[in-house]
Amino acid sequence: MTEVRDEETAAVRQQRRPEDEPGTGVVTAFGRQLKLLRTRAGMERTEFGRRVGYSADSVASIEQGRRIPQPQFIEQADEVLGAGGVLTALREEVGRARYPAYFRDAAGLEARATGLNLYAVYAVPGLLQTEDYARAIFQMQRPLLPDEVIEQRLEARLARREVFNRRPAPLMSFVIEEAVLRRPLGGPQVMREVLEQILLSGQLRYVEVQVMPTDREDNAALGGPFTLIDTDKGQRIAYAEVQDDSRLYTEVARVRELEARYGILRSQAMTPRESSAFIEKLMGES
Repeated sequence: MTEVRDEETAAVRQQRRPEDEPGTGVVTAFGRQLKLLRTRAGMERTEFGRRVGYSADSVASIEQGRRIPQPQFIEQADEVLGAGGVLTALREEVGRARYPAYFRDAAGLEARATGLNLYAVYAVPGLLQTEDYARAIFQMQRPLLPDEVIEQRLEARLARREVFNRRPAPLMSFVIEEAVLRRPLGGPQVMREVLEQILLSGQLRYVEVQVMPTDREDNAALGGPFTLIDTDKGQRIAYAEVQDDSRLYTEVARVRELEARYGILRSQAMTPRESSAFIEKLMGES
């Protein structure tokens, strides 16, 4: 779980808790509740699975806490079993379990944000990734992730793009290092597709994409990537992540420092129009 901390506790490293892992915590509790309700309804797994569109084996995996259910499954299961909202009440917490422990708090804030400002240094921001690009990222992670974990995280990453469909949509700004756009993760075709997605996303009225050229002599944020999140409660929070460790900063002085860096970064980067032309040029080269 990501820790929200001020400067006095910033040196404390975030620890992954046992209850954050698949097979424990809310995922297991949901599975047990599902099995209890199914049994009380007198349904075998095969019949229940047929009614919700899942195999009996998949139902078993969910009941045993080995698979994290989709929001649609939770809604269907609640209706089929006449649970009266008992299962859907757990939907948000179960949904959080789809993300790596270090990103769960940030994912919740992102989903409800009124504004997002991201600086990307190593890879295309998750919100702009295509399915194939995201899959390539997960497959190259070391230690290797199990196939089921890759699918779970891929599903969760793509679900984050729902933020683009919200109304009113949050204002979003992305500053992406040129090297990120030239790094052919997943291969040339995968990279071309993600460049196209970035270009299309940047054409939305509430999204601005800027490229930070490698040949710039000044760069205000050499300390690494970060995100500024404007919450639905009117607060601005900063998020930073490195090597599966993350921090959420709420301390005003620290957030303002990162705000200043981001503002300078935007002035140093290409304009959104220049950035679009640059991305189109890269696509032509691929």
